[in-house]
Amino acid sequence: MAYRFEVYKDKAGEFRFRFKAPNGETMCSSEGYAQKASALHAIDSIKQHAPGATIDDQAK
Repeated sequence: MAYRFEVYKDKAGEFRFRFKAPNGETMCSSEGYAQKASALHAIDSIKQHAPGATIDDQAK
């Protein structure tokens, strides 16, 4: 199994996604989106921009 995004509809009727590790563990999840297309757009944005993401450690 590989890393994957899962898109689903929550109990409030909003679209959300979660990013899952190969072992099935949820690594992170999204906010709710009114439109499925918006959730898919957010996934595409993450895939495009995440390779250069930095860490902002505010727990100093």
